Amino acid sequence: MNTTPRSATLLLPFVLIISLFFLWGMANNLNDILITHFKKLFTLSDFKAGLVQSAFYTGYFVFSIPAALWMKRFGYKAAVVFGLLLYGAGALMFYPAAQVREYSLFLLALFVIASGLAFLETSANPLIVAMGDPASAERRLNFAQSFNPFGCIAGIYIGREFIFSGHEPTAAELAAMSSAQLEQFYRSEAQAVQLPYLVLGLVVIAWALLVLWVKFPRIATQRHEEDWSGWADYKTLLRNGRFMFGVSAQFFYVGAQVCIWSFLIRYGQEAMPGTGEKTLATYLMASLVLFMLGRFVATALMTRLRAAWLMWVYALINVLLCAFAIVHPGHTGLLALVATSFFMSLMFPTIFALSLKNLGVLAKAGSSLVVMAIIGGAVLTAVMGLISDLSAIHVAVVVPLLCFVVIAIYARRADSQSLVASAAMRAEAGCD
Repeated sequence: MNTTPRSATLLLPFVLIISLFFLWGMANNLNDILITHFKKLFTLSDFKAGLVQSAFYTGYFVFSIPAALWMKRFGYKAAVVFGLLLYGAGALMFYPAAQVREYSLFLLALFVIASGLAFLETSANPLIVAMGDPASAERRLNFAQSFNPFGCIAGIYIGREFIFSGHEPTAAELAAMSSAQLEQFYRSEAQAVQLPYLVLGLVVIAWALLVLWVKFPRIATQRHEEDWSGWADYKTLLRNGRFMFGVSAQFFYVGAQVCIWSFLIRYGQEAMPGTGEKTLATYLMASLVLFMLGRFVATALMTRLRAAWLMWVYALINVLLCAFAIVHPGHTGLLALVATSFFMSLMFPTIFALSLKNLGVLAKAGSSLVVMAIIGGAVLTAVMGLISDLSAIHVAVVVPLLCFVVIAIYARRADSQSLVASAAMRAEAGCD
């Protein structure tokens, strides 16, 4: 007879799922380094540099529904393994892309990585939500997502130390170089991405094999073919106004986050001319430390405060911080943008959990639509880059500012709906 406590048998699977939040955080924030690196390597405009995020988040958009179908057919665990294998394959593609120095191949590699992450996020987030009391789903998912910033910080550190060379020649210095010197410079900058992504790819593939080997609880492996009703699930969800507002809010949240982190170094270059890329990467790392701290603080605050109400307050604060960064485009403006990360910290998991609440068997399909909303990172980052090219990067901060306005409206409405539902439940309990 097996006397092993249930908590002990779930510990390793739980740790492995939590680790996914770290792994995709690393991939996401390496992109913030790549935008600056590719801008230098390929002499790109802000709009073209922003295509790094467009290629990346398009992968999420394209593969979110296939990921949900895969989960229905094979279960959460199979989606995790397949997602890790795609992630690893995309990372390994960086090696040949650097050899030929072709920007489009880097974008393809990022698309493949994001395709894998679509499987990971579509499966891991609802799995965490399902593993416990629905009443504490927002807090539980915030706790799991608290490990995501560790990966984000690791990604920025790896990029700063192993990708950024610190060699930033001006246009005049480039013009003065011989053909041989230019070739050596560009080859060295391109090859800087090879080792980090080679190691990352091998580690991720090894992790996929570990997940495949470990025994998971039934909720992670069970199939739901019997309750799969084709596209009817999606048709039902598309008619659900509360859910679709959550999807829209996630679109704008991811757009705001990716815009700020992608162009933080670029903002710093305008705000503090002459400051090196490695120094400015430290500001980006500081913003991620605040993001990490914010996750733990939010998880604690949610034991006393309503999640949606707290998100409403945080969104309003970020509107003010973005407005300050627009009006004061200097060092203090840069610090204001850094500070937004603390208040962004609770938004993704809270919107995710609020959107999936009470969906029942529609949760997997719903999860895929919420993950599809990550396309906001592709669309709005390109918009911000275009506005920057037409005006200035500090003016383009209006894009995340408007995103936080939408999130504040969603949070306010979600909180009101939550209060109404709670009052109805109390009234019903009183009648009983």
